[in-house]
Amino acid sequence: MTDFKIEEVLLTLGLKKNNNGTSTGKNSFSGTKIIKSYSPVNGLLIGEVTVTTKKDYEKVITSAISAFKEWKTKPAPLRGEIIRQFGDKLRKKKEALGTLVSYEMGKSYQEGLGEVQEMIDICDFAVGLSRQLHGLTMHSERPGHRMYEQYHSLGIVGIISAFNFPVAVWAWNTALAWVCGNVCVWKPSEKTPLCGIACQHIITEVLAENNLPEGISCLINGDASVGEFIAEDTRIPLVSATGSTKMGKIVAKKVAARLGKYLLELGGNNAIIVTPDADIKMTVIGAVFGAVGTAGQRCTSTRRLIIHESIYNQVKESLIKAYKQLKIGNPLDQNNHIGPLIDNNAVQLYTEALNKVVHEGGTIIINGGVLKGKGYESGCYVKPAIVEAENSFKIVQTETFAPILYLLKYSGDVTNAIEIQNGVAQGLSSAIMTNNLQEAETFLSVSGSDCGIANVNIGTSGAEIGGAFGGEKETGGGRESGSDAWKVYMRRQTNTINYTSDLPLAQGIKFDL
Repeated sequence: MTDFKIEEVLLTLGLKKNNNGTSTGKNSFSGTKIIKSYSPVNGLLIGEVTVTTKKDYEKVITSAISAFKEWKTKPAPLRGEIIRQFGDKLRKKKEALGTLVSYEMGKSYQEGLGEVQEMIDICDFAVGLSRQLHGLTMHSERPGHRMYEQYHSLGIVGIISAFNFPVAVWAWNTALAWVCGNVCVWKPSEKTPLCGIACQHIITEVLAENNLPEGISCLINGDASVGEFIAEDTRIPLVSATGSTKMGKIVAKKVAARLGKYLLELGGNNAIIVTPDADIKMTVIGAVFGAVGTAGQRCTSTRRLIIHESIYNQVKESLIKAYKQLKIGNPLDQNNHIGPLIDNNAVQLYTEALNKVVHEGGTIIINGGVLKGKGYESGCYVKPAIVEAENSFKIVQTETFAPILYLLKYSGDVTNAIEIQNGVAQGLSSAIMTNNLQEAETFLSVSGSDCGIANVNIGTSGAEIGGAFGGEKETGGGRESGSDAWKVYMRRQTNTINYTSDLPLAQGIKFDL
């Protein structure tokens, strides 16, 4: 894939160098400010996107409100059929969209394809769900009465997504929101706007082919100020926001102020516990991929490795050997394991984190640093680093979106390791490497990991769409994707039907007239 032409990819996805950044249903744009999208792969300009103005935004909302009136009345299986067609379009455009994801975000080509596959998978999940949106029935205490619960569409779902998964997280939200009868307004990251426009083009084709209003799927573009349009809008009952904990707290405050609902997927500070009964080879594979995959820019990236003192040196030496085999370079070249960070600001945060951990007393055992020279012209390529540290270090307590792995030592039994694992503010993903059943079950018990995801003998990164995805504490408490995560996109209603000619009151109250 190193000899690709970005112009051909853009053409396949219906894009061009200059793109309208707002889709309103009428395709009317008034913005003059633009976002320039530069590839972290080579630093070259990919294209320009119009920033959504407040006037544009109002057109978007008007379009969405109108579309909701029609969309919510469609039977759920019909909504599922539209999502099935969207999934089929994604299959046809998987290579092009995966390439754009890789080139605009910087993750490996295989990871780009994998992200599009996640979109396809959640479409399949939503299609099945379209015939399973269920409520409950229960017995009434009043004779001749029936009680049940049902779920109704909310209306407009606002989606604010992050750069590291520029298309998959949107799909996780929107596929479920659509099948539940909602319409969506999406603000993708301003760092990967072209991926958002590409997705909008694909779903617009599907809607047009089925004579459905374009407002079912709306797109806006811009920075945090544009995201505030969504957070503060009382016409949007649910806001799903993915990003940093700092961003999530701002969104939560604004949405809560108007008593809206929010779904937050925020920062992670994920750890793998390595016990004396761990398979070392399996541990190294899981730890290395978790730490350096997507250049450490996953919310589920492995940040901390908590190793028992009896095997600490063995694991450390195995990691050093593995890190020396890593290849860094153009992510479209499948011979490379690691691509660039998203931009120069991310590089600065990476450098600062390494300086801080040394200042706090950490020891760097695999040196980091910024790569320069041929193939690294963007200035966004860095070396994965390994640092011996303490969990109490301030920088270790902080999520750094970069390939830095902290080695932490524990003694005693697994409960001590779990205490270290839980001893951070974030609570997204966690894992334990052990062949000891007692240790594994302790890790999964009520006294074990406090994270939303807890794995045994696999790493912290990588999640299947069949399970609910999300975390606790400063990760936000939200759940997306599988299981019963669909319920957050709907409003619950309790119904009681009296099929008699009498009106008995609850609790036997008498009120005769």
